[in-house]
Amino acid sequence: MSGQPPLKQILEGALLAAGKPLTPERLLGLFPDEGQPARDAVLAVLASLERDYRDRGIELIQVAGGFRVQVRKEIVPWVARLWEEKPARYSRALLETLALIAYRQPVTRGEIEDIRGVAVSTHIVKTLTEREWIRSVGHRDVPGRPALYATTRKFLDYFGLRSLNDLPTLAEIRDPEFLGDHLALEQSEESGEPPIDPGRGPGGGGERCGR
Repeated sequence: MSGQPPLKQILEGALLAAGKPLTPERLLGLFPDEGQPARDAVLAVLASLERDYRDRGIELIQVAGGFRVQVRKEIVPWVARLWEEKPARYSRALLETLALIAYRQPVTRGEIEDIRGVAVSTHIVKTLTEREWIRSVGHRDVPGRPALYATTRKFLDYFGLRSLNDLPTLAEIRDPEFLGDHLALEQSEESGEPPIDPGRGPGGGGERCGR
């Protein structure tokens, strides 16, 4: 195509404009068939961009959904001041439920309740489902056929993970700093536990700063 900008500029512009992870196949789809670059060329450009951003305020990371440009996590406290609204707040009970699903999946609500020792409210399941962090993947073959829950690709993308193999160890998630500023805790009616001051989590600043 006459006058086409360099491949690196096109891919960088697409990544910045997308607001979500893009796979190499999606990036290849930006080009007509007759002018489509090789997949290896796209991967080479992505590697080059990752190197370019190493000393800058943004970074290129690979998550389950593809490649994403986001604000570097060290810069997030300053960038977050651009927005007036406060981050969403989640109860300790919700985060414990999410962690159990992530590490025990597929798991039923009743199994989560057996481990936690308290009931899992419908609101928690609804919130996690609406955020598209969990989904029903079937039913346990026992009386009542309870739903089995597992995490989603969007869960991996939000927390900056390529796969479930990248989940932190159980010792790490007991550290309040694992939760991150974008997962601030609120008073939990179920656990009665007070709020804590969360530190920095693994998601590189959450959804807003990933855009």
